[in-house]
Amino acid sequence: MDYFLNDKNCIERLFNEWKKYGSIIVAYDYDNTVYDYYNKGYSYHKVIELIRECKQIGFHLTVFTSCNDDRFLEIKKYLEKNNIPFDGINETPDFIPFKGRKVYFNILLDDRAGLSSAYDQLWKVIYSIRGFKEKQNLQDIT
Repeated sequence: MDYFLNDKNCIERLFNEWKKYGSIIVAYDYDNTVYDYYNKGYSYHKVIELIRECKQIGFHLTVFTSCNDDRFLEIKKYLEKNNIPFDGINETPDFIPFKGRKVYFNILLDDRAGLSSAYDQLWKVIYSIRGFKEKQNLQDIT
């Protein structure tokens, strides 16, 4: 089986990247991932809750969208109004030493790119990080 078709291996890689760098970069799509582009009445509250949790734990959040640049102001306003955290739109973070055409991220939340799998993996990484931090805190106390 291909190594990264196993969720456990994907989760382990993300957790190890967090341990090594102190953060991971989560990219998320805008239309139909956090925003109801077609006005179908769809809810995205679980994905938004996950994104908020990612910010709270210290992850870098990049909106990765195929929208034209002229929608970026609208996107920023919507995200701010709805308390959906983000650190940039279609930008590789400055702390990444290499720049290419593709925005760099460790994991992507996108309605057209395995959202359910990425969602589950990211929650498992967050639970692992919380457990790791609790263990570290207990060791610091004793």
